[in-house]
Amino acid sequence: MLPTDEPLSHLGPSLLLLLLLDPASAFFPNIWSLLAAPGSITHQDLTEEAALNVTLQLFLEQPPPGRPPLRLEDFLGRTLLADNLFAAYFGPGSPSRRFRAALGEVSRANAAQDFLPTSRNDPDLHFDAERLGQGRARLVGALGETVVAARALDHSLARQRLGAALHALQDFYSHSNWVELGEQQPHPHLLWPRQGLRNLAQVDDPTCSDCDEWSCPGNLLGFTLLTSGYFGTHPSKPPGKCSHGGHFDQSSSQPPRGGINKDSTSPGFSPHHMLHLQAANLALLASIQAFSLLRSRLGDRGFSRLLDITPASSLSFVLDTTGSMGEEINAAKIQARHIVEQRRGGPMEPTHYVLVPFHDPGFGPVFTTSDPDSFWQQLNEIHALGGGDEPEMCLSALELALQHTPPLSDIFVFTDASPKDAFLTNRVESLTQERRCRVTFLLTEDPSRVQGRPRREVLSPLRFEPYEAVALASGGEVIFTKDQYIQDVAAIVGDSVADLVTLPLEPPVVVPERPLVFSVDGLLQRVTVRIHGEVSSFWIRNPAGVSQGQEEGEGPLGHTRRFGQFWMVRMNDPLQTGTWEIQVTAKGTPRVRVQAQTSLDFLFHFGIPMEDGPHPGLYPLTQPVAGLQTQLLVEVTGLGSRGNPGDPLPHFSHVVLRGVPHGAELGRVPLEPMGPRERGILAASLPPTLLSTAGPFSLELIGQDGVGQGLHRVAPQPCAVVPVLLELSGPPGFLAPGTEAPLSLRIASFSGPQDLDLRTSVNPSFALTSNLSRVRLEQNESAWGCLWLKVPDTAASDSVVMVTVTAMDREASTVPPTHTFLRLLVRGPTPQDQLPAPVHSTDPVLTTTSPAFHLSTLVTPGRAGGGLVGNPWWGTVGAVLLLLGLASW
Repeated sequence: MLPTDEPLSHLGPSLLLLLLLDPASAFFPNIWSLLAAPGSITHQDLTEEAALNVTLQLFLEQPPPGRPPLRLEDFLGRTLLADNLFAAYFGPGSPSRRFRAALGEVSRANAAQDFLPTSRNDPDLHFDAERLGQGRARLVGALGETVVAARALDHSLARQRLGAALHALQDFYSHSNWVELGEQQPHPHLLWPRQGLRNLAQVDDPTCSDCDEWSCPGNLLGFTLLTSGYFGTHPSKPPGKCSHGGHFDQSSSQPPRGGINKDSTSPGFSPHHMLHLQAANLALLASIQAFSLLRSRLGDRGFSRLLDITPASSLSFVLDTTGSMGEEINAAKIQARHIVEQRRGGPMEPTHYVLVPFHDPGFGPVFTTSDPDSFWQQLNEIHALGGGDEPEMCLSALELALQHTPPLSDIFVFTDASPKDAFLTNRVESLTQERRCRVTFLLTEDPSRVQGRPRREVLSPLRFEPYEAVALASGGEVIFTKDQYIQDVAAIVGDSVADLVTLPLEPPVVVPERPLVFSVDGLLQRVTVRIHGEVSSFWIRNPAGVSQGQEEGEGPLGHTRRFGQFWMVRMNDPLQTGTWEIQVTAKGTPRVRVQAQTSLDFLFHFGIPMEDGPHPGLYPLTQPVAGLQTQLLVEVTGLGSRGNPGDPLPHFSHVVLRGVPHGAELGRVPLEPMGPRERGILAASLPPTLLSTAGPFSLELIGQDGVGQGLHRVAPQPCAVVPVLLELSGPPGFLAPGTEAPLSLRIASFSGPQDLDLRTSVNPSFALTSNLSRVRLEQNESAWGCLWLKVPDTAASDSVVMVTVTAMDREASTVPPTHTFLRLLVRGPTPQDQLPAPVHSTDPVLTTTSPAFHLSTLVTPGRAGGGLVGNPWWGTVGAVLLLLGLASW
């Protein structure tokens, strides 16, 4: 471990990252691993294949309401893909975006075990150094924490703990000699702590002979005891014991030399490379067992929420409850009731509800539930009471909602007041991007009005700018209206929960006497144009030259409604494909937004390729860092939801990067497909010019459909290049009341000198101290710090703590702060959580007679599609069981 009080100077970015990411040991993490060892099975493959198998099993056992049940034979001979599963179960066009994003969270948390300073060198978390009993205890503990976090409805934390558990579980089969002992099924007692691990090698038992070659097929001594290899120097390898092995394992040069890991197909990394596929087979079966255990413990509904196995969004409200908000609260109730009643029992019924009230000086508490009746009852009890003066604690309430709202959700804020807590603006902006949640403010105060509700002080006409900043950062909007129109304007809540996408406009903002242009393709439906502002006239024109003006009612292109300064035009289906135009004449700057329903969308991630070390892979980033070469990973969703499965697949050629908010083009980056096209996995290297300075930008995905017509999609929210790499990690397990937990902080600069103040906050307000409050870094310099979180005796058991660290530039006030967020679980001194044997089958769902185990694609973080071919020695217990794909590379 590097010292915590001395920065490293004069290091290039690549070397600095290698020092930040000390060597670790495991199956290789993700797609970049395959550059070093083609044909290897990664942690991501194993995780996502197992999740898809158990999801298919759930679909087979729980027929969809109102639709014919799925048939196993329909999936034989086909590669199992999330898009196909959703289309078959929920109906054509059902979006799998949230499901694939949830699997991506689990997969990245799995891979992160090889990168995080608190986990990468811990032998208990990788089943190294013959610490098999300790490893089993940590594994079962992580699965128990997954259950607790999921029941607390913090599914992001649950996915993090699940990823950690699966990493350890999969490592057991690569790092131990279970495969070499001739075992052809997962260890029967690894997931059940009341069953002892038997026949363990003891400290005095020699386990390996010397091997001076890369490949060591016969170095295990002839015995029947269970052992695992030592890695590195901590702990040191006793005489006669096996090493992990590989070029970067320091212990493998000490007699007995060599090693036994089966992490990859490369002898340079894995001395037992010849057994890699057998180890991966068992790791996959064990991962299916783990998912099945969680399904048994959480129930089908809870398991579906854990992995977002639904096309529906959540419903999240932040409500001002001061005396002037009666109409707004009623509007929120009407919309919520309409959504609950219209979608109850159907695939688009929200699975998660969040409600946070606020006024001044209070905000909260947050109410979360998965029960629509409980949500309605809680919402119905809210009334506008007292107060009425401005400003209010709006951003504090919004921050609380963001902490409890699932990723990729919409949050709606109803208020008529400016924020009293505007100092939270940057932190809330960053949290919206970390959670990838879109925030829409419904404001019933005209910002130019100078009289109205009483105020304690003279307020600036710019007092609503924090809302504008948060809306811009999140991809949302600020809508000003009046009390008499709020119920009609609030109808956008139902549209947003229906998972509409925003279409890119060129230019992105209204320019006088210049039309706004957007593209319509054959995969878009229910296109809606919204315009609000002091509009005197507007028209919409389709590619054939047919126009429609602002007259209310039915027109040649669609139906127009007006509510004060808010206009909504719902276009008639089917729409003519091609280029459409909107011309707006208005006072000031009107706002225009075009949305549509489509199954074809995309997810995106960032990462740093790590091509050296024992486990090359892609080190994930929440946002790109200035000065650091970064990969953009694009995952197209909805390819399997086309109207005619026989139609040619769409093709995406590049992304356009635009500055925010004015839309100046920053560059066009070509995309390279990663594996078969049906998986929709694409990658690109971000241009160094974009990464030279901090600032926001948007992503637009450009391509063509199967018949050559243009496709154009935009990411829901912009990205931001941050000035420094800032990461926070905590202990690998849970926190106990009455204890003090150490946290590890690292900060690095790759773009130039940085003089930074570091600030911390905790929710709830536990005591937090740090040995690093200010740091000055030169280019390619890094520093480490320690924090100590004190958990009081009174801390609620099975609750979640959010720790935030903010780095602020002391000299450049125009540079936005960099934030990092860490979620931790508090558990009381209860007996170790026992996971019972599953009531569902833990066997794979499909099987094949293929004699080999192949990948059918390369994969990237966030992919929700597999491609592993089965092996006949899995057996045929109960029926035919697993086929994740027949195609090889």
